[in-house]
Amino acid sequence: MSARILLADDDSSLRFVLSQALGKEGYAVRATGNVATLSKWVRDGEGDLVLSDVYMGDECVFDALPAMRAARPNLPVIVMSAQSTVATALSAAGAGAYDYMPKPFDLDELMAAVKRALSGGPDAKARAQASKAEKEERLPLIGRSPVMQEVYRTMARVAGTDLTVLVEGESGAGKERVARAIHDHSRRGANPFVALSLAGLSVAQLERDLFGPDGALTKARGGSLFLEDVDELPSEAQTRLAGLLHAEEPTARPNVRLIAASQRNLSAMVRQGSFRRDLFYLLNVVSIRLPPLRERLDDVGDLARAFLVRARREGLPEKTLDSSAVERLKRYDFPGNVRELENLLRRSAALSPASVITAGDIEAELVGAAAASAEDEAVAADSFEDAVSRRLASEFAAAGSDLPSPGLYDRLLNEVERPLIIRTLEATRGNQIRAAAILGINRNTLRKKIQTLGIRTGRSD
Repeated sequence: MSARILLADDDSSLRFVLSQALGKEGYAVRATGNVATLSKWVRDGEGDLVLSDVYMGDECVFDALPAMRAARPNLPVIVMSAQSTVATALSAAGAGAYDYMPKPFDLDELMAAVKRALSGGPDAKARAQASKAEKEERLPLIGRSPVMQEVYRTMARVAGTDLTVLVEGESGAGKERVARAIHDHSRRGANPFVALSLAGLSVAQLERDLFGPDGALTKARGGSLFLEDVDELPSEAQTRLAGLLHAEEPTARPNVRLIAASQRNLSAMVRQGSFRRDLFYLLNVVSIRLPPLRERLDDVGDLARAFLVRARREGLPEKTLDSSAVERLKRYDFPGNVRELENLLRRSAALSPASVITAGDIEAELVGAAAASAEDEAVAADSFEDAVSRRLASEFAAAGSDLPSPGLYDRLLNEVERPLIIRTLEATRGNQIRAAAILGINRNTLRKKIQTLGIRTGRSD
């Protein structure tokens, strides 16, 4: 008996074309133009696969999918949509759709997806996971857990507005990805997206890096400005930023959509007196809490497979995960969040000798990471002053009965200054504006030190 396909689309012409194409492949097709009829057929046990548009009249298939999956959990559903936005793609993944096809689509690609969905068996499941990973790697955010669904719903509601958004979440959770997705799917999406870290900026640095003629507000004009680490902004700089946001005259406000991010709970900081209350309310027009990875461990498998796809596209060996590896990852709490998971998968892709990454490989990576962390903590426990004292003791001991050669002061400063600047530039990916802000020095001073110390850098701002 040929496979039976339930086809749902309110475009009668498309229903006819797809029915003909599916019929030629030997499938039995039953077609409808509304969600209610489709839902009834599924509940009655009809069909081996659902091929459905998202919207039919005033109905949305995403509203019916949870009940369909509850009634028939193994029934594959392929969703089609002319509204190929990130919100639609994320909603399809979150609702448990097997696959998502943006219209217009290539008919051969659709038929290939239908055949994959109907083929069954472990190999088919692996192919389906690989296909899904390929598509999800291109999404700004990955995950179908309930907590992420709430994030997606809020993002979809605010993307089309110019409302200021505050994204709160731990380091490595993906706050900048949320900000970029909101920008990309807003009416400002074709204009610049500029990110500026406010960590430790003084009023003078804020004036230069944010308000100056070459500052972030000028660069982001017409687009979106992502203010990172607002919780690290000193009180004087908080006052200056609040003054900008509180400007009553529209002409006094720049033509920029603001998206702010904080690692700490700003509401708690307000209560403690470490963050301005007025600035908090100006930033917290719409709030998005991005959950840490430990609160959505069911997303780990999808994230890990997508990161392996990304690693392959960047030139690392092609690898896959077996089920034991995914289960081992789910038992880890990921203090470094999504960023830690991605780095772990990159290392595994680069170092694992086999094409399939197992639980043993993951265990080895986690043990190695734990050992490195313990070593870092031991080094951190030793004060910087102690380390310098040991270095000086070594210098004087090497001189024997004599004294060290002249220039000890400059030599020691260079030993500290060079790695300090190099590590800061690495952390900011060569962005000298952000590096100067973190170091607390003038940008021109940083440029001079880079030149004097012979430090190679790929970018200047």
